[in-house]
Amino acid sequence: MPVKVIEGLPAIDELRADNIFVMDNERAKNQNIRPLNLLVVNLMPRKLITERQILRLLSNTPLQINVDFLFMASHEFKNTKQSHLDSFYKSFSEIKDDYYDGLIITGAPVEQLEFEEVDYWSEFLEIVKWSKSHVYSSLHICWGAQAALYARYEVTKENLPQKLCGIYKSSVEQPKNPLFRGFDDSFYYP
Repeated sequence: MPVKVIEGLPAIDELRADNIFVMDNERAKNQNIRPLNLLVVNLMPRKLITERQILRLLSNTPLQINVDFLFMASHEFKNTKQSHLDSFYKSFSEIKDDYYDGLIITGAPVEQLEFEEVDYWSEFLEIVKWSKSHVYSSLHICWGAQAALYARYEVTKENLPQKLCGIYKSSVEQPKNPLFRGFDDSFYYP
């Protein structure tokens, strides 16, 4: 099924070349389907690459998805042109009254900084707080997951001398904790 995006987004041509169904607003209006509304907070420096990766994954669903991209207004971007952000992204002030079915917050290459040292930390906290009442379900990726655990549950991170990778088996120790809602007694995680 299609991913609905703003017409002119640079990722569209590459997605279509990969045989991924992307539609613009005009075509979507003619379908009698209630789409899912998804907000993507793209914290990655190379935004166009991340857009393509996320849209490619979202296209594998039978649902129509409206995707809005959000940028941190409190941060100055070095790797993405302001004209791209102005054309295809929204600021938090533009969407704060909206409701979404889903929220994805990506990672960012700031894992060596303390959370409070990240220049958009206050804005990140505002989005996380807002999401509790305006978003049905959230997915946080990489640093976005670490930051959300810290913001929501005060789970601190531990810096390691090198990157730790793998898939690990774990068990739910506190099944009443809302963080584990829907989890099996044991589960695997990256």
